[in-house]
Amino acid sequence: MVFKLVKSWSRLYVNYEAVKTTTQKLRYIGAGILTTSVVVYSTYPANVHAAKSDSTFKSFMAEPITNPDLLKKNRKDMKTKMELMIMKIQADFVKSLESFDDVKFKVDRWERKEGGGGITCVLQDGTVFEKAGVNISVVTGNLPPSAVQQMRARGKKMDEGSLPFFAAGVSAVIHPRNPMVPTIHFNYRYFEVKNKDGSIQWWFGGGTDLTPYYLNENDAVHFHKTLQKACDAHDPSYYPNFKKWCDDYFHIPHRGERRGVGGIFFDDLDTPSQQEAFNFVESCAEAVIPSYIPLVEKHKDDGYGYKERQWQLLRRGRYVEFNLIYDRGTKFGLYTPGARYESILMSLPLTARWEYMHEPEPESDEGRLMKVLRNPKDWLGIGK
Repeated sequence: MVFKLVKSWSRLYVNYEAVKTTTQKLRYIGAGILTTSVVVYSTYPANVHAAKSDSTFKSFMAEPITNPDLLKKNRKDMKTKMELMIMKIQADFVKSLESFDDVKFKVDRWERKEGGGGITCVLQDGTVFEKAGVNISVVTGNLPPSAVQQMRARGKKMDEGSLPFFAAGVSAVIHPRNPMVPTIHFNYRYFEVKNKDGSIQWWFGGGTDLTPYYLNENDAVHFHKTLQKACDAHDPSYYPNFKKWCDDYFHIPHRGERRGVGGIFFDDLDTPSQQEAFNFVESCAEAVIPSYIPLVEKHKDDGYGYKERQWQLLRRGRYVEFNLIYDRGTKFGLYTPGARYESILMSLPLTARWEYMHEPEPESDEGRLMKVLRNPKDWLGIGK
């Protein structure tokens, strides 16, 4: 423990020396050393209770939402495949993140009285991650006629009136402490609705995107290449189409900028077959760790100071604006009666900042990032 404290102090002292020597900034970093040293040793109970009922489930963060006996009985059903897949993705990603931090994830398994539930894993005030949330939900119930009508307007072949539905998904947002480590968000989901004649209307959606605070082009290329590889294994048209969709979706209209450097995004995927669509979604979800974890390893010990921290907080403010104003999933959740609001809002950072009329110098490191956010870049040179 003493070694870790010395290592942490040493790293922050380098940051202290790197800051331009004004009295105000030096005082701030000095206070930051004390604050961070306290954070290094603050802990949360792990609260992890791995499933005991079947060896298949033991590596998960908690018991499955669906009765394990039903999962074993219906292994070929897409609902089962999706639930087991998202639980594995959650557990693998949580364990990868925990390998960097002294703080462990708090695991909260919850149930929804209308049907189903979820497992929310949250890490707060860590040494590497200021806030990290990895959530899965498996929900059943009846869609109200208004929701059915909206889906019919999107081209879904569904009967009128209230219909039974199933939805399962995994989502995560990681807010690192060091401004040189980017934020990542991913979400992969499956939805099905049963018509009155017993026929099923199903589709998948999802995506992964990166939000850096300082632009590192090699990082962006690595991130996009990893996603492209996952897409190309199924359809070479997926990456260019879903990359553009991502750039368009994560747009903050009132700011005239994107949230980050993009990635992939898609919705209403119901071709070429249910199994092939699932295989594609699984490949994308499995690409999260190789796309992001090397960036954490690369930058978690980079030096930074007051200026970089303030810029990180300003960019987090933009993240909050997008999530609360434009993100469809967040808005849908907040307007859904009985929704679990703590899980919906887990994507928000612990701290953020807004300044009046802030604009970085065009040729500064911050200005370089803004150019890319205002004009999305073709990172892999594919010309789409």
